[in-house]
Amino acid sequence: MTFDRTMEFRRGQDDNEARRVFLIVAGALRQKGYNPIAQISGYLISGDPAYITNHEGARNLIRSMERDDLIEELVRSYLKDQV
Repeated sequence: MTFDRTMEFRRGQDDNEARRVFLIVAGALRQKGYNPIAQISGYLISGDPAYITNHEGARNLIRSMERDDLIEELVRSYLKDQV
């Protein structure tokens, strides 16, 4: 493997879908009294779906997307005015 070339990351699913999933999952977590930022971060870092509540089907919904697509949406949102 050579490290002198930059690999290009290819996009997955539609970013609007990732945003929709984040909003629904965050709402379900809030309804159950959890901190959505902490819980979603725990899921994205570990891959363990136990960080996400089953309430409103949130766990199945977030698992329906690839974690890299969710992370890409976070980076896009964070850098939207910079790039």
